Amino acid sequence: MHYFNRTIAITACLIAITAGTIQFAAAADQDAPALSKSFKAPSKPADLPFFLIVDNRVTYSWMPKGVDPGMFSARPDGSINGTTPKSVYSFTHFDAWQYGTNFLTFSMLKSGHNDAASPCVAPGVTITGAVADCAGATEFFGLLRSTFGLNEIFDTKAFSLGPLRNISLEVGAFGETTNTFLAPADRQFVAGLQFAFDLPYKGFFNVAPLAYKEFNHIAFTQCGLFGPGVPGVSCQADGNIEFKTTWAIETNWYMDLGFLPENMQFFSISGRASWIGPKGDSNGLPALSGVGRFSTASKTEFNSEPIRLTFDAGKAFMGPKHAHAVDLWVAYSYWQNVHGLDHNATPGVCTVAASGQSTKSCTQSTVYTGITVKF
Repeated sequence: MHYFNRTIAITACLIAITAGTIQFAAAADQDAPALSKSFKAPSKPADLPFFLIVDNRVTYSWMPKGVDPGMFSARPDGSINGTTPKSVYSFTHFDAWQYGTNFLTFSMLKSGHNDAASPCVAPGVTITGAVADCAGATEFFGLLRSTFGLNEIFDTKAFSLGPLRNISLEVGAFGETTNTFLAPADRQFVAGLQFAFDLPYKGFFNVAPLAYKEFNHIAFTQCGLFGPGVPGVSCQADGNIEFKTTWAIETNWYMDLGFLPENMQFFSISGRASWIGPKGDSNGLPALSGVGRFSTASKTEFNSEPIRLTFDAGKAFMGPKHAHAVDLWVAYSYWQNVHGLDHNATPGVCTVAASGQSTKSCTQSTVYTGITVKF
């Protein structure tokens, strides 16, 4: 999901011709359940089931001001509208077993008309420049994270010290596709370590330094779309791109508001943040990277949900046995250099090619809300 249109000329006449899709962890409720903090290997594994914990949930969330790089429109007063509403439908699974944990989520995101599906390349415009009223884009993605605890693997406590509860090996993958003209086919892979720390009130803080590798497909870079081109220099032979291996850091945290009076202990707070380092040119074509505001070089991506406030409606209205059966929550999202695109450059996507004016589609800042049901 790294979006750039290599053709500046077509951008000038179409407003924007690069579509993107939202790889938004928080909107998809990717925060692992709080019970992951309490996972501990059994003293007699043979006496317990294979899965010590299994937790499945469905979520609906509404984001009024999502973004999609390159998707923007002009208001009557001449200002730029670079946001689009998004409905997000998600299924999440978490389990813990003798040696670690698995977290899996599948999501569908439905955008408003300002994030247009194919054949539009910008709201209300096709690649030929014709006017069209295209539906909002629909995205599907899945994400997997698995950990393997070193304390559990080696049957030791050597990897626990003070608030540090465990060190784990972590691996993961991500896949995405969207029905935009861009036709992304994003695949991401990570591997590294996770450091798990205890926080008060049944809380935890996890941080994972990772190696990160990404592959994608970008229709606008494919040879033949705007002429024959030179494969690997001015276009990609089939639109497929392999980005440079880079670094990533993922963090997440959770804590019950246990300091509240007992009759009000229905609230918790959580959050997450991730950084992905630069991974080369956004098109996979280094010769076109350029400099200054016309640069297409990727930048460090920062994707965060620094705070989510959750109300445990299940516990509040049905009693402790139904804790987190139904959660209502509100959160804030901040995402800069979406998909690694430089929000101050990347002409035709993050900035208007002719003027350098921001399209306001490569930085996301929005409050959103949702409901999660456990089953």
